[in-house]
Amino acid sequence: MKKLFFISSIFCSLVSLQAENLTVIVTGLKNSNGQVQISLYNKNGTIPDKELNKYYKTVKVPINNTQAKTVFKDLPKGRYAVSVFHDQNNNNKIDKSFLIPKEGVGLSNFKTINFFHPPSFEKASFLLDSDKKVQIKVIYF
Repeated sequence: MKKLFFISSIFCSLVSLQAENLTVIVTGLKNSNGQVQISLYNKNGTIPDKELNKYYKTVKVPINNTQAKTVFKDLPKGRYAVSVFHDQNNNNKIDKSFLIPKEGVGLSNFKTINFFHPPSFEKASFLLDSDKKVQIKVIYF
């Protein structure tokens, strides 16, 4: 019985060592007003996330010198996508004018966003199989 407990303890330790960290750096913010919401997605069909409620994990971070940064720790290996938005007025939603965001937005693997080629989890996702840094430049329309 002690051997079984010892072996299962070692196995659990090895499994926990497989967790990865993802550092997200947000650049291109036009000012330091408000905060940045950084959301992490891990399933097909979750992007676009118009209501901001399909994420796996999300954090709101302060802006320092028009940049923001966070680290998602101990993530299982797999496919992830990141979306960000600059919540300039701290109202926890993306303000829009005629369906076009008035606040800055960004997405992993996207340098531009347009309505003819909408973002999807498949296009925005990347493989996390070791600690990784992802930089996302905010886009203002």
